[in-house]
Order: sequence, then structure tokens, then C-alpha cells
Amino acid sequence: MKKINLFVLALLCVPVLLLSSCDRGDEISPENPILKPAFEVMKDHMMDNDLDLNNILSGPGGEVKFVAGAPAAADLDAFLNKYSILDIRTLEAFNTSHIQGAKNIAFADILKEADAASKQVLVVCYTGQTACYGASLLRLAGHSNAQALKWGMSGWNSETAGSWNNNTGDEAKGHGNWAANKAPDDLTFDDPVFDLYSTDGAEILRQRVEAVIEAGFKTAKGTDVLNSPENYFINNYFGDTDYGNFGHLKDAFRVKEVLLLEGNGYKGLDSDSNAKVITYCYTGQTSAVITAWLQVLGYDAYSMTFGMNGIYHSNPAWSSNQWGVGSSVPKELPLIKN
Repeated sequence: MKKINLFVLALLCVPVLLLSSCDRGDEISPENPILKPAFEVMKDHMMDNDLDLNNILSGPGGEVKFVAGAPAAADLDAFLNKYSILDIRTLEAFNTSHIQGAKNIAFADILKEADAASKQVLVVCYTGQTACYGASLLRLAGHSNAQALKWGMSGWNSETAGSWNNNTGDEAKGHGNWAANKAPDDLTFDDPVFDLYSTDGAEILRQRVEAVIEAGFKTAKGTDVLNSPENYFINNYFGDTDYGNFGHLKDAFRVKEVLLLEGNGYKGLDSDSNAKVITYCYTGQTSAVITAWLQVLGYDAYSMTFGMNGIYHSNPAWSSNQWGVGSSVPKELPLIKN
């Protein structure tokens, strides 16, 4: 009986020894990745695989921008042959009019459909914003040349341009929360935290991408941000000249050159789980890409819909990306109607 009792006692002591060894601070080190936070493991993988924000926006080496504009009529056949076109609008909208060869899918199925596509993926929506969000997530999932149709179906044909035509505005003009002062000083916050347990950065990233796809596009209306900027941590994605010439939302941080994993510029964003981190640009398309990237990193991130076009369309400082001018005028390309 003594031998049996000693054996049982030894078995009972094993978990205690294991638990106490895990609590020893001297065993925590960069060489022991199982003890690194999931964010750090994923960040290392992203850095090693060209998945920093600059590469999501422009592709590795700057070769494939995240958006593709509607082609000239003479280039339409080449355009259609180049892409597997995934249209994420409603079935009703798709049946009313769509691009030749496009496939109507649910946003939730975008990764599965991209994995099965035989050609370069082009995501299409009403305005280009949700499509850019999806293209960003596809790039993070390994589809490095996935693109969104710039301006969405609004830029394809004037018949499908209502989503942009009906959502420009000028509420910021003369508004007390539209400012012209210099950007506030950068702040520094901790890394985001999420509950995943793996030493495989690729697996953590895949799980994060899938979770963000399942949650859907995270947005906030420009008028809501304009009227209550104190409810958000605001990122302005203008260059320095435009930040001054256009004006900007009150207390908006200017993040364009620093919002990267490299150099830890991302630490300038509030990682508190209660902080709504909102990014705005000119059209809501670039900010959608950024927001998807930030969501994957673990931020409570949102894209301001329609960007500056939605709140100050008549601003006299425009040189590009103003809806209805120049390249944003619908191309009057053919529509398929079921």
C-alpha cells in the first residue's frame, strides 16, 4: 500500500510542479515564443511576410494598388478577362444591373470565394468602400493582388451611381468642429490584446481575418463624427499640406506617414477596448482598407463613410478624389440586367 500511495502522491505533485514552473518570470523571453502575446506573434509574422499597412495599400513593392478604376470602353474586354469579379451587393441590386461575368456573393463568403477564384480577384460593391474593406482582408489572408473597384458600381455607369450621388454633403462648412489648427502631438499606447493561444503567427492571422469578416464592415457616419468628435479617437489620413488646406475634424491626429507596424507607429492609436478608433480619408475607400487592417490587429476600428466627400464636398482645396469630377465621373460602361 505504501508504494501505491507514494505513486499517487507523485502524480498529484506533477501538475503543481508544472504550474509553478510556468509562473517563473525568468523563463519569459523572446526565445520562448509560447509565452509571447498573440499580438506579438502575429505582428512578427506580418512583418516577415510584407503585410504592413503600406504593402496592403499598394502591394509588395508598390506593384498592385488596392483599387482598380473602371476601364475605358476600349479596354473593357481586357479588364473583364483579367479578373474574377465578386459582387457583394444584395441579390436584388445585382439582378437589376451588374458587370458581365461578375458573381454575386455574400460578404461573409468573400474569403472562401477568393480561395476558389481562378484569376485575380476584384471585389465590387455600391461605392467602393465595403469592397475596399474586403480587399484589405483578402490581402491579409494571402491574396496579395486582390483589388476593389474604385468608386464601386457608382463609377461604372450613371445608372448605378445613386449611392455616391446621394451621399455627398457640406455639413462641415462653417461647423465649429471643423478645424484648421496643426495636428495634436502623437501619443503612445500599449499593444492591442486578444484571446488567442498559438505560436503560429499565420494561424493567428487567419483566425483574426475570419473573425473580422464574420463581424462585417465597421463604419460610422461622417455627420456623427463631426457633431460628436469626443466620442472617437480620430485618425486623419491626409498628407500634411491637405491637413492644413482642407481643414480637418477637431482634434484629429494626422497618421499617414507613421501608421505602420515598422517603427511601432501603430502605437499612436488608442488600444483601449472602449476607444472607437475612426479613420477618415477623402472617399472612405482608403480608410476602409486601414480599418480592416486595424480590426485584424485588435483595435475597435471604424471607417468614416464617404470620407471628406460626405461632409465637405464643396471644399475649394480639392485636386483629386472629389466625387463627380475627373476620374470619378461614371464611365457609362455596359450593364447586364437579369
